[in-house]
Amino acid sequence: MELKELRKKNDQELKKMLAEGREKLRELKFKVSSRQYKAIRDIRKHGKQIARILTIQKERQKDIEKK
Repeated sequence: MELKELRKKNDQELKKMLAEGREKLRELKFKVSSRQYKAIRDIRKHGKQIARILTIQKERQKDIEKK
């Protein structure tokens, strides 16, 4: 999902997406370590998605603190 699309989401949706992303990342790491999954690039993709969500949350928090 693009950054523009993520910025349109509200805080509750971002929290839900963050929890789902972290769970999916954890599952992928376990599958890769047990050699059940070969597409290691998916780990990077999910990690970047989590980082994008966290960045948006931090930006919103800074905006709230400025006011």
